[in-house]
Amino acid sequence: MQRTPLDAERLRRERVPFFTRLDVVETTGSTNADLIARAVADPAADREVLLAELQESGRGRHARAWGSPPRTQISVSVLVRLAGVDPAVLGWLPLLTGVAVVDAVRAAACVPAELKWPNDVLVGGRKLAGILAEVAVAGPDPAVVVGVGLNAELTAAELPVPHATSLVLEGATVDRTTMAGALLAAFAERFAAWRDTGWDTADLAAAYRARCGTIGARVRAELPGGRELIGIATDVDVAGRLLVGAEAVSAGDVTHLRPAG
Repeated sequence: MQRTPLDAERLRRERVPFFTRLDVVETTGSTNADLIARAVADPAADREVLLAELQESGRGRHARAWGSPPRTQISVSVLVRLAGVDPAVLGWLPLLTGVAVVDAVRAAACVPAELKWPNDVLVGGRKLAGILAEVAVAGPDPAVVVGVGLNAELTAAELPVPHATSLVLEGATVDRTTMAGALLAAFAERFAAWRDTGWDTADLAAAYRARCGTIGARVRAELPGGRELIGIATDVDVAGRLLVGAEAVSAGDVTHLRPAG
């Protein structure tokens, strides 16, 4: 199947001023790994974008493999430095990215996406996109790379798992270049707004709650150590942890369950 490549020149021409650099490569191991290496090598590297038509060693949360045929996903990573951020709120960056992806998908593709905690992007319960944030340089002004893998033109036969979906399977006709540009613009707007508040999470948390289908749902959380927690997800706390009953969940797989009874 012939698929149209990303239009790198158009993305550079139309990129919002927030970003200082934007590159598109045909193949790489991992866009996250590439930008982590760049952040370590260059202390001035900031607000840089890397997209790949094919990732050969893409990763999701919990080191899960994340891949697809060439030119079927939007595989993009962004390097940002968070000067003076409180480490306690650093976990909000991948949640912010989830909000940006949902907003971009709704606006550019007219697909009713929502979030599953912490940052999976779903449509009708099926996974459309995954997000992974990794600290490249720790310290008071950390450099963090956040990557997004968005299923764009995958056919049903090409889906990595049965519970996934793609933009084309949801009836969207938006091209990948337009979608990538919308995603980056939404991220830039959200990140700049968060930075300008001095990393205050109040507005970001409100935006996240409004887009998160996990809040209010009955869930099962598979926690580290093999423990399982079942209950109603009521909220997220100031650190972005999911509140299930009286317990705050900071890591683990969460499954939406049918209501009891």
